[in-house]
Amino acid sequence: MRHPERAFFKGLGAAAPNKVLSNHDIEKLVDTSDEWIRTRTGIERRHVADDDSNTLTLATEAGRKALLDAGVEPEEVDMIILGTLTPYIGFPATACLVQNALGARNAAAVDINAACSGFVYGLHLAQGLIRSGANRNVLLIGAETMSRIVNWKDRNTCVLFGDAAGAALLAPGSGREDSAGVLGTYIRSDGVQPEMLCRIAGGTRPVATEEENYLQMSGKDVFKRAVTAMGDAAELILRQTGFSGEDVTLLIPHQANMRIIEATARRVNIPMEKVLVNIQEYGNTSAATIPVAMAEAKASGRMRSGDLVLMVAFGAGMTWGAALARM
Repeated sequence: MRHPERAFFKGLGAAAPNKVLSNHDIEKLVDTSDEWIRTRTGIERRHVADDDSNTLTLATEAGRKALLDAGVEPEEVDMIILGTLTPYIGFPATACLVQNALGARNAAAVDINAACSGFVYGLHLAQGLIRSGANRNVLLIGAETMSRIVNWKDRNTCVLFGDAAGAALLAPGSGREDSAGVLGTYIRSDGVQPEMLCRIAGGTRPVATEEENYLQMSGKDVFKRAVTAMGDAAELILRQTGFSGEDVTLLIPHQANMRIIEATARRVNIPMEKVLVNIQEYGNTSAATIPVAMAEAKASGRMRSGDLVLMVAFGAGMTWGAALARM
């Protein structure tokens, strides 16, 4: 009897706008300071889309790089999953537009909105599709232009977010050892308090105030939930797969806040030298944070074949999840 094949990370790619907004630039917009932002979040700068860049262009660029890295032609892709809460247009799905831009004419395409957990949610779906035999080459993308939904007069939120896209080409690991590939995924959600992190506009609910056009967040409440949920998810996926924090080569957490990242690492006993942090360069790019970090880790040689990589995220919904993969 043939056993289901695990999904493997065959290729990775990332893209970010050329325009950079530093903390000193933010100081000119709202009452804040570089020191306040750095000490409380770890962010030093963020990339911001100009008139020529958006979720579609960033997702397409990251996807094209992932295909090139994987050595896979666009026509070989049979599924595109795009995690985003900032689609290019209301509909059709931005994934369909990416499909057209890439020339992936044999693929199905769909958007998912799990906010900052979008890439982990997408990985859970991609793993299931590949293991079932339904798909062979799944292009998973996380892409955001958060700058388009941020209120640049709100100092509590505008300092946090940036724009970017990251992509992974996932495929069965034919010929690879049994210990490699995506070893496990875990996702959860809790929709009891959606107002903790939300944007009212963009759907069919009437917009009553100007503020509802922008992202709104209860920072302290989100922080507390994120620390608990990300720690729980990381601990659970390690337990489910039979590993411990000591076995992990690299922890790649969602890049929302440096204190959340540190708390997650402590929870599963992973030293900070094993944690990939790039929040200082990009800020919080929502669904793009993990794949961007993965692509950079591979390009720099920090993530290599055989490494045990733990991914964990938390986002609006609330949504959270974790994944463990042997690269």
